[in-house]
Amino acid sequence: MATERKSSSSHRSGKNSSGSSQSSGHRKYSSKAQDKVGRAMHERKHGELKTRGGRKVTSRKQAIAIGLSEARKSGAKVPRKKSS
Repeated sequence: MATERKSSSSHRSGKNSSGSSQSSGHRKYSSKAQDKVGRAMHERKHGELKTRGGRKVTSRKQAIAIGLSEARKSGAKVPRKKSS
């Protein structure tokens, strides 16, 4: 009979019920930052997003980086860039 009983804590990994490891109510990016990135993605999709040098942006990652950079400049809540 001892083999039937399994530990229920073996499947827990210290995460909250939503599956993320962050505490509830903690937002990494503000809605203002999300708007900036969304606008940059829209412009990229329509071929209107340009780099500082005037070249057209085609990369999705570059569009996100531009949106986050603009959000930082406007004072939105955005995590710091990783230093290398």
